[in-house]
Amino acid sequence: KVDGQKTVGLRPRSRTLTAVQDAILEDIVYPTEITGKRTRCKVDGRRILKVYLDGRDQANVEGRTDTYAAVYGKLTNKQVAFHFSS
Repeated sequence: KVDGQKTVGLRPRSRTLTAVQDAILEDIVYPTEITGKRTRCKVDGRRILKVYLDGRDQANVEGRTDTYAAVYGKLTNKQVAFHFSS
């Protein structure tokens, strides 16, 4: 906090870490839409975000899911797995 600045009220939802990371994920997979998200918590404490993409775009996007996961991992330091909904 810088001298002379006061925090007034709550932080807007659009500025939270979760909202920013969700926006990054939307931007990375842009040609297709995200139809669902699940967080898988493993026994050893690791968390994996499962992202379900629109099944209609599977032919166009299927080869790029590894790249999407790598880019999202570098930007947010989170593991993500992409699947296609039917």
